[in-house]
Amino acid sequence: MIPLLRMIETDDQGRSWFAGLRKQARVIGALMLREAMSRFGHDNLGFFWIVGEPIVLMIGVMLMWAVTGEAARHSVAVIPFALTGYAFITMWRHVTGRSMHCMTQSTPLTFHRDVSYFDVWLAKMLLECVAIFGAFMIAYVPFALLDLAPPINDPLLLVGGWGLICAFSISFGLLIAAWSELSELAERIVPPIMYITLPFTGLFYMVDWLPAYAQRAIMWSPLVSCIEMFRAGLFPPSLATHYDPMYVIWWCIGFTGVGLPAFLYAQRHVQL
Repeated sequence: MIPLLRMIETDDQGRSWFAGLRKQARVIGALMLREAMSRFGHDNLGFFWIVGEPIVLMIGVMLMWAVTGEAARHSVAVIPFALTGYAFITMWRHVTGRSMHCMTQSTPLTFHRDVSYFDVWLAKMLLECVAIFGAFMIAYVPFALLDLAPPINDPLLLVGGWGLICAFSISFGLLIAAWSELSELAERIVPPIMYITLPFTGLFYMVDWLPAYAQRAIMWSPLVSCIEMFRAGLFPPSLATHYDPMYVIWWCIGFTGVGLPAFLYAQRHVQL
C-alpha cells in the first residue's frame, strides 16, 4: 500500500504506475542486497551458518530418536522431519526478531526519498523467506543424494507450504513491528510468547500421531497447517498429513488488516 500511494502521485496514471512499481521493486531489491551483505558478509560464518545450524540440530535429533526409538515407532525419516521443522521454526523466529524495533533501526535509510520504513521492513522479511528456503534446499540435496531423505513428493505443495509459512509469519511480523515501536512492553512479552507457541506449531510431532480429540484441538492453530502442508510436499503420500490452507489465509488477512494500519500509525511515532 505504501509504494502505491507514492505511485498515484505520478503524472501519467497508466505507464507511470508500472514504472513506479518497477522502481519500488528495485529499491526493495537493493535493500535486500544491502541487508544480505551486512548479515552474511565475509567477516563471519555468514550464510554458511544458516545451512550448518540445522545440520547440527539434526544430528542431535537423530541421536535422541535413536535412543528413544521414536523413528521406528512412527515410521518417519528423522532427517527430513528435523529439516522441515527447523526451516519452519527458523522462519517463525527470525521474522519476529527482525520485526522488533525495525523502524527505529532503519531510520537512517529513510532519509533517502524513495525509501520508506515499510520498504526496509519488507526487504528484511523477503530476505528471510529466500535465505531460509535456500538453506533448506542446500541442506536437503546432499541428504537426498545419499538416500538419507526421500525425494520431494510434490514440489508445488512444498513451495505452497513454504509460501503459507512466509505469509503467516510476515503478517504476524507487521503486528510485532508496530507494537515494538509503540510500547517497550513488546520487547519483554514477545520472547515468552514465542516459547509458549512452540507446542502449538507442530514442530515436534505430526498431527496424525495425536489422538482424535487432540487433532481437532491442535488444528485450531494456523501454524500447524503451515508445517503440515510443507511436510506434505516433501514426505511420501503414505504419510498422512492434515492442513487447511484457506484457514491460514484468513488468519493472514486478519493479521494484515490489523497490522498494516498499526504499522502506518507506528511509523509516525518512531523516535529519531
